[in-house]
Amino acid sequence: MFKLEELEKKEYEQFVKNNKYKSHFLQSYAWGEFAKEKKKLIPFYLGLKQDNKLVATALLLQKKLPLGYSYFYSPRGFVLNYEDETIFKEMTKQIISFCKSKKSIFIKIDPDIIIRKYNYLDEEIKLDYDWNKIFKMITNSGFKHLGFTKNFETMQPRYTFRIDLKQDLDTIKEHFSKTTKQRINKAIKLGCETKIGTEKDLDEFCRLMMVTEERKDFVSYDSSYYKTLYKMYNKENKMTLFLGKIHIDKILNELNKNKDEILESIKDLPKENLSKSAKNKLKEANRRLESIENDIKKYTEVNEKYGKELTLNAHMLIEYGDKAWVLYAGNENILTETYANYYTYQTHLEYCKEQGYNIYDQFGTIGDLRKDNPRMGLHEFKKKFGGDYVEFIGEFDYITNHLMYFVFTKLVPLYRKIIKNKSKKAITNEINGNK
Repeated sequence: MFKLEELEKKEYEQFVKNNKYKSHFLQSYAWGEFAKEKKKLIPFYLGLKQDNKLVATALLLQKKLPLGYSYFYSPRGFVLNYEDETIFKEMTKQIISFCKSKKSIFIKIDPDIIIRKYNYLDEEIKLDYDWNKIFKMITNSGFKHLGFTKNFETMQPRYTFRIDLKQDLDTIKEHFSKTTKQRINKAIKLGCETKIGTEKDLDEFCRLMMVTEERKDFVSYDSSYYKTLYKMYNKENKMTLFLGKIHIDKILNELNKNKDEILESIKDLPKENLSKSAKNKLKEANRRLESIENDIKKYTEVNEKYGKELTLNAHMLIEYGDKAWVLYAGNENILTETYANYYTYQTHLEYCKEQGYNIYDQFGTIGDLRKDNPRMGLHEFKKKFGGDYVEFIGEFDYITNHLMYFVFTKLVPLYRKIIKNKSKKAITNEINGNK
């Protein structure tokens, strides 16, 4: 006997957080409350019980539309065993009935189901289940698959990099690319450090997010979004803020020390009748001296402008169940050659390992790996940390009102595009002086 119920927080969280099949922060109780606060969505925490035993759950987010209509989205849902067809079909049946009662147009899901995975050597890893069978089960239950997209067209990333934290730390670091290891070593040599931030550091995090978004020519969220997310997840769940810093005065001291050493080495060289070896040594010493003097000038200017200590990056991690996700990362435009960003990544990777998490998720990359893809830089950066390249199954819609679904997904976007183009044309005409 199956029954769908709205669950209280304790029962819901206990099932989702500890679920051995599917556990994801986007299905957490806190994410529902956050979506209500900042996205104006209505959360429903539903559970399917079989003979009074909880066997499946779903966070459903309701978006209200004009004329009393709405659509529902279960991010990375449902939470259940996808190899149990009976449970999935019954959950679908009950969820559809629930949504129809609230005048739904469609229900969207994008389950956390991996369909392909490659290790750091680009070797395919065999899955211990048949994803095609799961795909057919979902579509046979009435869901429409929206395609195997390659970029960020979907609500959640369809590709990501995940590091298996059940490996020992030395093995994980061994999988870093050669350049990543070198850059982390340089950051350490320069005295870069990473600290765990507090609520007081959120303004600095938000500033760095704005800097990053301006550099990439997009704006996603205002500061209240990030601050609300941090506060809500730190009530009972976990969100950790990492700040990557450099100390300009320490770097200048080290540079001046190196300069003195080079000057001493030049002084020790003979002044006349230099051998070929001595000439080469002098040439190299002068090259290094010029490089160091340029660095001293640069860091002196930075010191005068920003002070002795400078935060170069801030990363926000969300921790839930047995996983951690690098959700947001903001970086300064200056002193990128210190590679503090790389060191910060290594630091929170070590932190996640120490906390006993099983999976470290870098939360999003691309499947379109053409060299001219503007997001290839992001992909290559994340790949350098040696995680498994993962592809998820994608989005599905269950249509409950075909006419309104057509209006909402086809006609409304077309109308918005026409209005947008008209606005652009009007602005162009105004600039050109045309009436």
